Amino acid sequence: MLCAVLESDSRNVAAAQTGTGSATILHQTSQAVLAGLFAYDFKVTSIMAHRFLTCICCLVLASTFATAGDAQDFVRLQNWAEWRGPLRTGVAPFADPPVEWNEKKNIRWKVQMPGLGHSSPIVWQDSVFLTTAVPYGPQLDPVPVTAPGAHDNVAVTQKHRFVVICINRTDGTIRWQTVVNDILPHEGGHDTGSLASASPITDGQRVYAHFGSYGLYALNFDGRLLWKRDPGKMQSKHAHGEGSSPSFHNGTLVINADHEGQSFIEAIDAATGITKWKRNRAEVTSWTSPLIVEDGTRAQVVMAGTDRVRAYDLETGDVLWKCGGLSANVVATPVAADGILIAASSYDTRAMLAINMNGAVGDITGSEHLLWSTTQRTPYVPSMLLVEEQVYCLRHYQNILSRRHIRTGAESAGPFRLSGIQDIYASPVAAKGRIYITDLNGRTLVFTHDDQPEYLALNPLDDSFAATPALVGQELFLRGRQFLYCVANSDISDVPQKHE
Repeated sequence: MLCAVLESDSRNVAAAQTGTGSATILHQTSQAVLAGLFAYDFKVTSIMAHRFLTCICCLVLASTFATAGDAQDFVRLQNWAEWRGPLRTGVAPFADPPVEWNEKKNIRWKVQMPGLGHSSPIVWQDSVFLTTAVPYGPQLDPVPVTAPGAHDNVAVTQKHRFVVICINRTDGTIRWQTVVNDILPHEGGHDTGSLASASPITDGQRVYAHFGSYGLYALNFDGRLLWKRDPGKMQSKHAHGEGSSPSFHNGTLVINADHEGQSFIEAIDAATGITKWKRNRAEVTSWTSPLIVEDGTRAQVVMAGTDRVRAYDLETGDVLWKCGGLSANVVATPVAADGILIAASSYDTRAMLAINMNGAVGDITGSEHLLWSTTQRTPYVPSMLLVEEQVYCLRHYQNILSRRHIRTGAESAGPFRLSGIQDIYASPVAAKGRIYITDLNGRTLVFTHDDQPEYLALNPLDDSFAATPALVGQELFLRGRQFLYCVANSDISDVPQKHE
């Protein structure tokens, strides 16, 4: 059990509840079978031997796929193409990153990044992509802040270049930096935010970067701009900025544009940048990202919101169902598995909803499709982590961790007070039966995904982290205010070679 570092905090818990748990990460039988093929010791002393074994395993795995689509899905599972990972749950099914690190241990490389951005890095094969906003030029009079209730805002006194960056995964060298916009921002955002908080996403052919009011861009893997979109100027609540990341599925990008003007959700053809559909939303500002869920017959785009959580048909944009119950200022992105969606918020009120999406039609608020709800210890800034049928969440952005069964809401253990970390904006991630939580003070707590979690390590670095880590292969990528780190065991190298 996690004695001093992860203390069980059972105050205000009415009764002990039971649930299920397991040390394995994978929640689908097919993934578990595939993962079993990787069950050998990666800590080999010879890099060449490691790569040889990896190639053999990949050949065996590739032979199990019946179609090209299956093979593409497998490749996607091995990478971190979007900010919540290949399963959109925070889990990396094939990753096995280090447990321990510091500035002098298990840091393969550390690279200073230009400008400022809280967008999470994404990884595809041998490339790491991220975005940033770089102030430049003479100091100007501050841009007036006109938003009602504005507070704790960053003054805009310089023009900014909005930049997409590609980094060599092997050694951290910058391959290219493409400036996609050059403008004087109309608002600076909250003093804990950035002008590049939305994470990029890739389909393995192109990388898509979303800067909200400052544009949506598609680039090829050589950094050439393919198309761009101007969504128009948005006014965020309290002028606290924008930060919703795009989602992607089967050639379609989806963006959220909830703000204090006319909010909307838009589906865009990823190859051309042409709108497929656009729907206005009766919503105020949110910072949550679209979640695309497949139910076997169609893909649904789930968007959380203050008025309603809504599901849109990905092909048509029609609203399939909606459910009320969240608060204002929705930030956390929902998670889903096996037809069950978990959405949550924590601002003026606290709420977490478990929704059975199977057969849901129309307004399901208060119906039997609402499996359970709670107002206790719900997340504000960091999104939830879904491992098997257990959903992990942090109270607000504090170091109180809860774990609930997605079908019942039961807590088999906890809540837990996470000693050693505090002020958590990055979302939790998981791999190899381990949970990783990183705070603004540069520390990452690692513990097991067990019925009774066990403390493994507390890892400090000399930076501040608001971006969610990316887990790929034997590596963990951490993007701070100043640096991008590649955390990897010193005797392991499994970076794929670039495909020409």
